Amino acid sequence: MIVGKGPVEVPFGFREPPRLPQQPSAHRKGAETAWPPASAGQDMDHLLPPPNPSERLSILIDPRDQHRLALHAALTAAGIPPRPEDRDAIDQLSALPSSINTTLQRWLLHTA
Repeated sequence: MIVGKGPVEVPFGFREPPRLPQQPSAHRKGAETAWPPASAGQDMDHLLPPPNPSERLSILIDPRDQHRLALHAALTAAGIPPRPEDRDAIDQLSALPSSINTTLQRWLLHTA
């Protein structure tokens, strides 16, 4: 056993993380919690109303963008999440006609 003088320098990856001051337990009597308790009998859930079709924005999406979004969705559904380096390939495929994009999506859906 080697005994040295003073503290030993240890790389950060091998040290224990600093300990936080002890927080009061929520189970102790009188301890305050981060969230106030829910009131008994009060319905806390508020569902959103269904969308109103007359309030929809009338913005058309470019067909190339529609193809790109559909290819991303089809790839993800097939278990092939697109990576950032796949962006150029997806952009090139999105520029192809709609019939080819539909065929690509059909092929991907059959692999899932």
